[in-house]
Amino acid sequence: MNDSDIVRCEQLGRIYRDGNRHVRVLDGVDFSLRRGEKIAIIGSSGSGKSTLLNLLGGLDEPSGGRVLIRGQDLAGLSERELCRWRNRYLGFVYQFHHLLPEFDARENVAMPLLIGGSSRRQAWLRAAALLEQVGMEHRLQHRPGELSGGERQRVAIARALVTAPDCVLMDEPTGNLDPASAQQVLALIDSLSAEQSSFVVVTHDPAIAARMDRTLELVQGSLRELADGTA
Repeated sequence: MNDSDIVRCEQLGRIYRDGNRHVRVLDGVDFSLRRGEKIAIIGSSGSGKSTLLNLLGGLDEPSGGRVLIRGQDLAGLSERELCRWRNRYLGFVYQFHHLLPEFDARENVAMPLLIGGSSRRQAWLRAAALLEQVGMEHRLQHRPGELSGGERQRVAIARALVTAPDCVLMDEPTGNLDPASAQQVLALIDSLSAEQSSFVVVTHDPAIAARMDRTLELVQGSLRELADGTA
């Protein structure tokens, strides 16, 4: 493993049971992500893109192969260690926001920092700064039920970035955003990658894929790299 690799997959596979059938979703996936690099993952619906993200984040277990984050094989961690590892080194943006309804926007964004041991003051200041960067500084004390779908997604993006993680995993991060908000988020991704955060972005949007350093297509369980965004 190269010292600059944040993420590495080696012969990664995932098989699901469907009644009496075994469905192979991923088959021997190999790839690496360097520090500060942005990778787009594209593919048809049902090709396994979200499954791949879940494996990279330790939210699912592979049927074969392994995932290494900063050289650590995720399979070698206990559940408690894995939770700490995710909190410290990984950020997640899902297709659905998964915000905690009883907390306001600032509290939701600050939560990973508080869990990681930051003081309340530090967490509040950092959360407010990230919310400002995604255009949500006027909604700090609004709960998710008081926000639009696009606003909730921007809060979720700020939450994923608040710890300045080494790697951020994004599943259609701008799907619910208007064009101006999407551009804010993409500018933030560019800024953080320049500061050495790495990104794996699942997307159907060619314009977003074009903003990444590399584009990989998931076809029949395998990844292939596209040259200049084309097959």
